Amino acid sequence: MSEARINRISNEKGDGGPSLSGITTFSGLNYFVPPKGTTAERPSDCPPGSIRFNTDSAHLEYWDGLQWLEFEATNDELGISNNAAGTSGGLGHRGIFAGAYAPGRSDTIEYVTISTLGNSLDFGNLVGGTSGGGAGTSDRTRGWHLGGNPSSYTNQMQFITIASTGNSTDAGDLSTTAGAHPGAVSSSTRGIIAGGINPTFLSVIQYHTIQSTGGSVTFGDLSAPRRGASGVMSSTRGVFCGGAEPAFVDTLEYITMSTLGNAISFGELSLEDRSNIGCCSNSTRGILAGGRTPADTSHIEFLTIATTGNSQDFGDLVQTGLDGDVGAVSSPTRAVISGGVSNVIAYVTIASTGDSTDFGDLTQNSSASQEPACISNGHGGL
Repeated sequence: MSEARINRISNEKGDGGPSLSGITTFSGLNYFVPPKGTTAERPSDCPPGSIRFNTDSAHLEYWDGLQWLEFEATNDELGISNNAAGTSGGLGHRGIFAGAYAPGRSDTIEYVTISTLGNSLDFGNLVGGTSGGGAGTSDRTRGWHLGGNPSSYTNQMQFITIASTGNSTDAGDLSTTAGAHPGAVSSSTRGIIAGGINPTFLSVIQYHTIQSTGGSVTFGDLSAPRRGASGVMSSTRGVFCGGAEPAFVDTLEYITMSTLGNAISFGELSLEDRSNIGCCSNSTRGILAGGRTPADTSHIEFLTIATTGNSQDFGDLVQTGLDGDVGAVSSPTRAVISGGVSNVIAYVTIASTGDSTDFGDLTQNSSASQEPACISNGHGGL
C-alpha cells in the first residue's frame, strides 16, 4: 500500500480536480470538508451517492438519483427500546402529543418513538394547565406548545426539551392571541403559526425563533381569516391545508419560511373540504389524515411539497375511532396519527400509499385525544 500526502490538486483555473476510482481511503486527524452550497444551488446532474453540505439547513445531504435527502440521525438519549412490553421508549425520532380537547381539556404530554410500535409514554404536563387546540412547533431539540383554549383563548408560549421528559416551561407570548386551532409549520430555526380563532377568525401568520424564549413576530397573512388550517413542510416551504372560514374549505396555501410575506395559492384538497387535519411530512411529501367535515372523515391524502397542485388520494385510516380531529407526527419515513374520538394510534409509510396500520394506544388520554399540539424532532422542515 502506498501513501501520498498532498495539500491540494486542481486544474489550472482552480475550479476542478481529479476523479478518483477504485478503493480509495481518506484519513485525517481533524476533519474532511465536503462540497457545500445553499438549497437553491443543489445540482441535479450528479451521480447517485453524491454528498454535500447544505448551508441553509446546516445538514449533510446525499443525492439518491432522483432527489436530495438529508442523512438521518438518531438521538441516543431517547431511552431503551421496550417494544416487547407494549411501549415505545426506543431510540430514534420522537413524536409528542401535548394537550387535548376531549373527553375533556387535558394538560398531559405523551410521546412515542416513531420508528417503533407500542403505546405512548408519559412525558409530563403543560404548565399553563389544561388546553386543547394549541399549535406545536419544533426543531431537533426543542418543542413548543403555542396558544390553545384552556378556559379562554390564550397567547401563551411554553416549551419542552424533546430528548428529556418533564413539564413544559413558560416563555414569552404570541404577538397576536392566536387562541385555538392555528396551523403550524417549522424549519430548523423558525416556528410559524397561521390563523386561528380568539373568538373571531384570524388571518395573521406569525413566527418565533425556536431556540429563543422571546415572543412571536408578524410574518404575513393567509388569504382569508381561517381556523384549523393544519401544516406540512419541507426545509424551505410550509403548506397550510384546509380549514374553516367558518364553512369548511379545500384551500391549500404556502409560504417560504425563511422570508416574510402573505400565503400564496398552492392548490386544493382533492377529496373533500375539511379542517383540523392530522398533517405531517418528511422533506418531500406531506401526509393529510382525517379531519373535521360535516361528517368526520377517515381519508388520507398526500401532496408533493416542492411543487404546486392538488392533493392526491393516499388511503384511509382503518382503525375504529381514528377520524375527526386527529394529531400527526413524522420521521423521514413514517407518519404516526393519533387520537380523534378514540385513543388509537396508527401509522403509514410516507413514501408509499395505502391504508393505515395499527401502532398502539395513547395511555395518558386513554379514551380520546382530540386536537393535540403535535411535536417531533424528525419532521420535514429539519
